[in-house]
Amino acid sequence: MCENSFYLITDNQNDIQNLPTNIECFYPICDKNGAVFSEEKAKELLLNNQKNELLKSIIEEFDKKAQNSALAVVANENFCFLNLEIARNLNLPIINLSKCEFKKTFFKNNAENKGLSVINLTDLKELNSKLEECLKTKKNIITPLNFETRLYKMAKNANSTIVLPESDDERILKAACIILKSKAVNLILLGKNDEISANAQKLGLNLKDVKIIDPQNNEYLEEFANTLYELRKAKGMKLEEAQKLVKDRTYFSTMLVYSGYASGMVSGASTTTAETIRPALQTIKMKPGVSTVSGAFLMCLENEVVVFADCAITPNPTEEQLAGIAISSAKTARDFGLDPKIAMLSYSTGESGSGEDVDFIKRATKLAKDSELKDSVDGPLQFDAAFDEIVAKKKMPNSKVAGRANVFIFPNLNCGNICYKAVQRTSGAVAIGPILQGLKKPVNDLSRGCLVEDIVNTILITAIQAKEI
Repeated sequence: MCENSFYLITDNQNDIQNLPTNIECFYPICDKNGAVFSEEKAKELLLNNQKNELLKSIIEEFDKKAQNSALAVVANENFCFLNLEIARNLNLPIINLSKCEFKKTFFKNNAENKGLSVINLTDLKELNSKLEECLKTKKNIITPLNFETRLYKMAKNANSTIVLPESDDERILKAACIILKSKAVNLILLGKNDEISANAQKLGLNLKDVKIIDPQNNEYLEEFANTLYELRKAKGMKLEEAQKLVKDRTYFSTMLVYSGYASGMVSGASTTTAETIRPALQTIKMKPGVSTVSGAFLMCLENEVVVFADCAITPNPTEEQLAGIAISSAKTARDFGLDPKIAMLSYSTGESGSGEDVDFIKRATKLAKDSELKDSVDGPLQFDAAFDEIVAKKKMPNSKVAGRANVFIFPNLNCGNICYKAVQRTSGAVAIGPILQGLKKPVNDLSRGCLVEDIVNTILITAIQAKEI
């Protein structure tokens, strides 16, 4: 019942004790029994630069409690700025009953700068009479930490098995350890059991619950070789070639997914995009009606999550392919809980510009509108007109997408790749991807410069895709 919960600032304990009976108190940081953290533990985590761990635990506990009750999340006055972070990550309106003028001004000014709504009320009586009205001020904030928590929950519900072929990379082993500890996804590692165990022991990792398969010597090789040969013999492949290829770890992983022994695959930490995708295109293949595979990124901005595509695969899409990328990206958005509003990006908005590049976007937009997307897609749109409501009202006032877009389709790979990296590096946004779109089963590619957290997120994404496909 998150929609009926709120963040409460008060300096009167009677306010807490006399809340309506249908509202339960939730204490993120307090020296009371039942609080998520004591004040001492919270200070210890903050001093050790573990604020994210503290916030994640609070989000997880709040989500559990909010399933059954409306919650008043009680602020701790000794952690002013942290209160704002907690309220933002829980996406709750702040109701301030404090009589202190400093607190009223502090929370009003700082909360609004972070996109939160703050309502200053005089007393509990006013709260009871205006609670429903106050709850309507709630903003739709999705922070990177909140979204990551959502991914873990969705992945657990998917009950997927993901294969990781690059067990010789310590980043893969560290990511596998995090996933196994969370119990969110079942994993298969490829490699020799003794080598993986030795490397895990050297790194201090517990991988005892992971399934390990040696791609050079296992029970599946004959089955996979015959299957690959049947799939590719019309293209000239010989059985001997298939028998050799299935011992390659990327081909073997792909065959595990194709044959249903794994739900999806994550690779690319030490192999190229082409090496990751080629076996999938040869065996798993594209979904019916999809003209091209594309790569989308989930961009976790400060207060929202948006989709950028294509940032990874198709250099110069045709107008038909660009419309298809829009359709695939809309599905990706829906898979991860977003209501897609798709902007076909250009250097021009509406009828303000002309030229072949603008006409290309107009034709692609028409094709996308003629699909199931209909009025949820619009273009051509400049980025500011797509993203900013104030600009949209001036440039495209009648559009149902302008100013509300959360899926951004770039005209080519140059634009998409440059833009996602620019946003990631200059704004501190978390970029999750690339998420490969259009395949019958999920195979996702990592950047060779990926961090452990990038691998973890990609495993979670792949597990969720496996359920949605």
